Amino acid sequence: MLLYLFLLMLTVNVSTGFQVSHMDMQYTGCSDTQSDFIYSTDNEELYYSDFSRHEGVVTAPDFADPITFPGFYELGVILIDHCRLNLASTAKAHSQPEEQTARPETCIYSKDDVVLGVENVLICHVTGFFPPSVTIIWTKNNMNVTENINQSQYRLKSDGTFNIFSTLRYTPEEKDMYSCTVYHKALEEKSETRTWEVDVAVPSVGPAVFCGVGLTLGLLGVAIGVFFLLKGHI
Repeated sequence: MLLYLFLLMLTVNVSTGFQVSHMDMQYTGCSDTQSDFIYSTDNEELYYSDFSRHEGVVTAPDFADPITFPGFYELGVILIDHCRLNLASTAKAHSQPEEQTARPETCIYSKDDVVLGVENVLICHVTGFFPPSVTIIWTKNNMNVTENINQSQYRLKSDGTFNIFSTLRYTPEEKDMYSCTVYHKALEEKSETRTWEVDVAVPSVGPAVFCGVGLTLGLLGVAIGVFFLLKGHI
């Protein structure tokens, strides 16, 4: 699969008695099966074009001031057209251009402290991969899970790689085991699995045990001392 991408980065200095640098990044990428147009500021995605639904999607946080991106979808369509022209030219010039890839790193963890019988969220974080196309599969006790799953958009990092989050709502029960399997072309085995087992911490009894042992040893020492003292006077 051939891939062509273009990154546009702008640095803006805001002066209010001191300088603050911000980085705007515009990403355009295409392959024979995928098209991406993303805009971000300081590594936070603000907008992406959904070419399957033919619309732009604003992804700024809800608490932020309203942001609009007039004309961005149309701009993305134009840039993707240019991207595909460049891709075709590259493919013609190079019979088999070397594809650049980056291996994903995956971790799985629970959002909140685990309490048996209380609903929680498992998070599978996949980061540092390129190109931006991964498949994430969840299992519970070695059985595929298809419900209560949510997945974020691909998020562009400053080094040109991507990360993504997949979440699973679950109710922990003792000894249940969950796994998150990531499929990506840069992996040697084409997939990588991380597992997570329900493990509820038992309240620590360490201090009480140590205090009890210390008191017992202290009393034993006193008794032995008195015994030898009395024996010495006999």
